[in-house]
Amino acid sequence: MLLISDVKLQPGFTDKDIQSKLRKAHIPKSAEWKMRKLSLDARKKPDVHFLCSLEVAWPGEQDYLTANRSPHIRETSPIRYIRPEHGSAFLPSRPVIIGAGPAGLFAARLLAEEGYAPIVIERGAPVDERHQDVAAYWRGGHLKPDSNVQFGEGGAGTFSDGKLNTQVKEKNGRIHQVLDWFVEAGASPEIRYWNKPHIGTDVLITVVRNLREEICALGGTVRFHEKVIGLRAEGEPRRLTAILTEKESGEIQEIPACCAVLAIGHSARDTFEMLQQEHISIRAKPFAVGVRIEHPQQMIQLAQYGTLSDQLPVADYKLTGKSRSGRGVYSFCMCPGGQVVNASSEKEQIAVNGMSRAARDGRNANSALVVTVGPEDFPGEGALAGVQLQRRMERLAWECGEGKVPVQLLGDFIRNQTSRKLGEVEPDICGGYTLGSLRGALPAAVAEALTDCIPEFGRKIQGYDREDAVLSGVESRTSSPVRIERDERMESPDLAGLYPCGEGAGYAGGITSAAVDGMKVAEEIIRRYRSWI
Repeated sequence: MLLISDVKLQPGFTDKDIQSKLRKAHIPKSAEWKMRKLSLDARKKPDVHFLCSLEVAWPGEQDYLTANRSPHIRETSPIRYIRPEHGSAFLPSRPVIIGAGPAGLFAARLLAEEGYAPIVIERGAPVDERHQDVAAYWRGGHLKPDSNVQFGEGGAGTFSDGKLNTQVKEKNGRIHQVLDWFVEAGASPEIRYWNKPHIGTDVLITVVRNLREEICALGGTVRFHEKVIGLRAEGEPRRLTAILTEKESGEIQEIPACCAVLAIGHSARDTFEMLQQEHISIRAKPFAVGVRIEHPQQMIQLAQYGTLSDQLPVADYKLTGKSRSGRGVYSFCMCPGGQVVNASSEKEQIAVNGMSRAARDGRNANSALVVTVGPEDFPGEGALAGVQLQRRMERLAWECGEGKVPVQLLGDFIRNQTSRKLGEVEPDICGGYTLGSLRGALPAAVAEALTDCIPEFGRKIQGYDREDAVLSGVESRTSSPVRIERDERMESPDLAGLYPCGEGAGYAGGITSAAVDGMKVAEEIIRRYRSWI
């Protein structure tokens, strides 16, 4: 098989255009081809075009390679996931997965397929029930602490567009397997090759449900509305023997568990506290906080592409800068044609996030604009100092918005004055919002860093610093504020059999990286134990 890279395609291309490119390169019509990578190149406007890499195979490919020495043509092999060999140790109880976000679901998916019959414990609701709870909250209903944008089947990523791009580099084929399982569950096959793949919140609901049903069909069990409240251990050094759970009814259960995957997500603050009480090593780590910013999507299209062509994908952006004080400022979780969402998970607190549907057809583009903070910004408060910072910000945002999402025009934010009326940009927010001031909810250093860098971003994207761009806040859940320690075998050094993983444990930053981390932990269990079934 050959890989042909840097094939240029015009907007609106079809399979016939690809076949024509192959013919011009003297590749026979009988050759089989498949897209491996597709990206958009808009660096030299108005020459906006796609670049792709193609896998091509036919009987004469070796002779062709010998005769065509080109840096854009090389031999390749299909990407395949390398599965671990099963261990020989006896497995006295079924593996338990704590949390049904991407890390937990993909750990469970692999364990179930390999015959380990995992039990998934999820504090929140099944995805369809969860979707109804979230929609009711956005309409003005009561917040359910265990069924909201942060908690429930699918994790926080279910309500954040389903972006699958990642900075993770790995050669074991795990990312390829994650994408395959997503496609099998109902995601578009385009995610296998598109440079910035996404699924869309509306499609993710079906995908997550199908993932769970496949886990169950393969011998796994998924239990909802059940929260882990304690761990049981014995021996010295300590080894896990069981976990304690509490159902919505208040019923306490003890589940035998010699190994448990701790995939709790970045907002499981009460579980972080429980782990500290169980003497599990946790430390504060850097993360980022800030606001959401909204612009008209058409403005972003023109700035990025120089055209409003409907043959181009909805435009996104990525921005980075440094404030005068040296703090990093950057865009995060950019949602083209998306909505800002009230992503709160605790009463009398406000946190925001962004999401997009699969079509990305909303009127606005939104993104987090965040500033790096670290333990040096909250000294003396211990391992959960970052959690306390988040809570303080979210409480202040709730007070600023009188229970609703507070919004402020960019010009007013920079001048440090309260917004009284909107300009041309109309917010697209899921949940109630009100005009006001955001500075009171942000640490002064964060507000100053944003004020420093936004004008610079306006020089990179025309109109980005327009005075009527809408800010909302606070964006406080960019990543976990803690790291739960693990050793080279991915176990807690304080409790053998406990496997911290994913975003909540501080080892991932998005859906794909969390899924991959969940698979890595599952592989360690597989390498150690014989299968259950």
